[in-house]
Amino acid sequence: MAYESVKDKRERASKIAKILNEVLPNPDTELKYWGDPFRLVIAVSLSAQTTDKSVNKVTPLLWETYPTIKDLANADIRQVEQIIRSIGFYQNKAKNSINCAKMILDDFNGEVPDNMEDLEKLPGVGRKTANIVLNVAFDKVEGIAVDTHVFRISHRLKLSSAKTPEKTEPDLLKTFDQKDWKNLNHQLVLFGRQTCIARNPKCHGCPLAKLCPSHDFFTM
Repeated sequence: MAYESVKDKRERASKIAKILNEVLPNPDTELKYWGDPFRLVIAVSLSAQTTDKSVNKVTPLLWETYPTIKDLANADIRQVEQIIRSIGFYQNKAKNSINCAKMILDDFNGEVPDNMEDLEKLPGVGRKTANIVLNVAFDKVEGIAVDTHVFRISHRLKLSSAKTPEKTEPDLLKTFDQKDWKNLNHQLVLFGRQTCIARNPKCHGCPLAKLCPSHDFFTM
């Protein structure tokens, strides 16, 4: 790809955001959380390195068994492990889920914190999870959650060359207008699942094809 100035990249990013708003106008998380911020925290934490579909299969039984934060805080870890056994890293996620519930009860009066600093203190919650919780549960936008889909798309679109998701986010925040961050949290994930998939991306008919420097490579 020829050299692209910061100004030109921002203009291209603005066009990308506009198109995504047209093709994915009302994006939202695909995780089921029943409108409960705590259940959203747990669901997003469980989704790390696992599909949302897999998480949605285990959370109904999890909440039927432990309907409140206090119930989960007092849970038998072996039983939680059994419930979420089908998802990746279930043992560590079971431990984090219980400890997360305990911390919310003990340190935050049973209320999920609504700021990045406190959310990141919770076991199993990193910046990506905190971004999603703030966005969905509290309508607060402090960044763009970079999961495997967003990381892949950011590099295919040449919006970042950073080596890690953590370092990719600042590149996206500098490139996209802040008004677009909220929708992009979900649009980029959905676009990665539906179109710009890891293997054999659906470049033919892709709405971003003309703005994608990798398009010619994948369609050769």
